[in-house]
Amino acid sequence: MCCTRFLRSGPWLAAVGFVFLGANLPGVNAADESAQSVPRDQFGAATVEFQQQALDKLMPAPAASKAHEAFDPVIWEAFVPADNKPTPERIALGRKLYFDKRLSQDGSVSCATCHDVTRGFTDQRATAEGIGGQIGKRNSPTTLNVALLQTLFWDGRSPTVDHQAKMPILNPIEMGMPDEATALKAIRDDQEYQEAFKKAYGREMNYEDMGRAMGAFERTLVFLDSPLRRFLAGDQEAISSQARAGWELFNGKARCVACHPINPSNPLGTDNRFHNVGVAARHQNFESLAKQAIKALAEDASEQKLDELATASDLSELGRFMVTQNRSDIGSFRTPLILNIGITPPYMHDGSLATLWDVMDHYNKGGEANPFLDGGIEPLALTEEEIDQVVAFLFTLTDVRFSEENQRQIELQRAAAAKQRPVRDEAMAFRQTLPFEQRVTGAKSTEQK
Repeated sequence: MCCTRFLRSGPWLAAVGFVFLGANLPGVNAADESAQSVPRDQFGAATVEFQQQALDKLMPAPAASKAHEAFDPVIWEAFVPADNKPTPERIALGRKLYFDKRLSQDGSVSCATCHDVTRGFTDQRATAEGIGGQIGKRNSPTTLNVALLQTLFWDGRSPTVDHQAKMPILNPIEMGMPDEATALKAIRDDQEYQEAFKKAYGREMNYEDMGRAMGAFERTLVFLDSPLRRFLAGDQEAISSQARAGWELFNGKARCVACHPINPSNPLGTDNRFHNVGVAARHQNFESLAKQAIKALAEDASEQKLDELATASDLSELGRFMVTQNRSDIGSFRTPLILNIGITPPYMHDGSLATLWDVMDHYNKGGEANPFLDGGIEPLALTEEEIDQVVAFLFTLTDVRFSEENQRQIELQRAAAAKQRPVRDEAMAFRQTLPFEQRVTGAKSTEQK
């Protein structure tokens, strides 16, 4: 879908170029206690009770059952399925399901395990952990602001939030339910659920409505009220001079805007497309994996099999190719939205980059050379000062309700980058050595801190 207008407009909007109209709620962090004092379970997620209390602080008003005030209602309606118009009953049911561990085979995992309210609605781990201590191959994306994404999952294998919500429950290494009937059986005798499904959808509980309800709830997680929004609305003190310089670089020399547009038509910071940015290329033979994938999908092309292969096998590194089997999609992954990016580390589809400084280093050198590298990926020649400026800007994209966690992440990531950041590849960043020279001749670049 190509949106010509997204946010409500007005004369003052034109005056500043664009602005996010997020809810003006007071700055409240998801966890108003220190990170060390948050009660957590065996997966490191905050307990269900604590998360629900944190969510109540983040969203103290009843969840809206109409278009969020931030968005043009026409565009909003286009993204809401006709069979799942939001109502308070559907949203309440979805919230209950989101936190319910009974939907996992051993009763240990819920949606909130990997999409923790206190961790930017992610798990802040490289890759997700499911039942029985099984570790997946993919990083858990945030559920914040997913309402208007055009595809879900890193490879875009799900078309809607409602559809996506059903998949982890049946995934053998995530929540592990063997089939839909078993998942329903886990809650079927719960009278509260029986009544809630009837109120929400006018019928007995079923698996499709389970996904619809969770989708209705997740569409309420709209968090756009960032310092950048306030700066662009005219508050010159909302972001630092360093971040303002980063904003200019973001739209210019650093070329971030090429894949992460931020404008009235698209406030999410994603082009909703798929790119090979040279992450999986570090350790995978794409040609060999593609042959394995074609064979595996020829034997079983079911949706559930694709879901398993994408999360639990090395074929995960093929990205969008697993969905389309188009050669041009090998190693390509969906451009993540960058709102609230500061509080959702680590980064990339495999969680292999620990800090935003690492992310900038990766792009500064032009990614990792491979035959399927996106044509838009090239060395950026950013100086160390300029990298700091872009990172400072990226931290201004966090909703003010997460201000405490955002500041904590600034300090943690800065310290980690200072201590563990790999040696910068100056030769690649400044084109002293070209990618094909390293790949073909094995030329070594000149590196320095």
